[in-house]
Amino acid sequence: MKNEPVTLVSDCPATLIPAGDEVTLSKGAEYVVAQALGGSVTLRDATGMYRVGIDDLDALGEEVKAAVEAENEPVAADEDQTFDEKKVWDAMRGCYDPEIPVNIVDLGLIYNLSIEDAGEDARRVEVQMTLTAQGCGMGPVIADDARTRIEAMPGVESAQVEIVWEPPWNPRMISEEGKKVLGLE
Repeated sequence: MKNEPVTLVSDCPATLIPAGDEVTLSKGAEYVVAQALGGSVTLRDATGMYRVGIDDLDALGEEVKAAVEAENEPVAADEDQTFDEKKVWDAMRGCYDPEIPVNIVDLGLIYNLSIEDAGEDARRVEVQMTLTAQGCGMGPVIADDARTRIEAMPGVESAQVEIVWEPPWNPRMISEEGKKVLGLE
């Protein structure tokens, strides 16, 4: 879908990148898809970039919505409902910085993951993450995406995702897989 033109079929709530401000994109406005990963779409035009969340994909038209949903369907239904830490990491791999086509795990943004037993097959999950730049207004959006994905998992009672700044992030923290995607290998 990258670089595909899109004309909005209705007004659309979006988040201005990188400021993080909420804006409304107007019906009939034309954009180009910068990336469509993790269920959200990053649009761009001559004036800026905008993140459209999964709940607002209708405004992009049925064809775009269907393509984004198809790309984000689970590969196979997970019959095993057993909770484990790997599944939490996998859930966070579905979260993307709207400007970078690499998930937050492979970007090296996750600093700590802790899981606490809350009894009766319930857990509380706490994550500490950082951002590629301290001034990025998209931090709360990215953190909320991670929290929502974790809380949707069977066996999770609650999740908290905290943004931290120590140690400062740097490109050496990107995984080998992330480096391949970015052409940094």
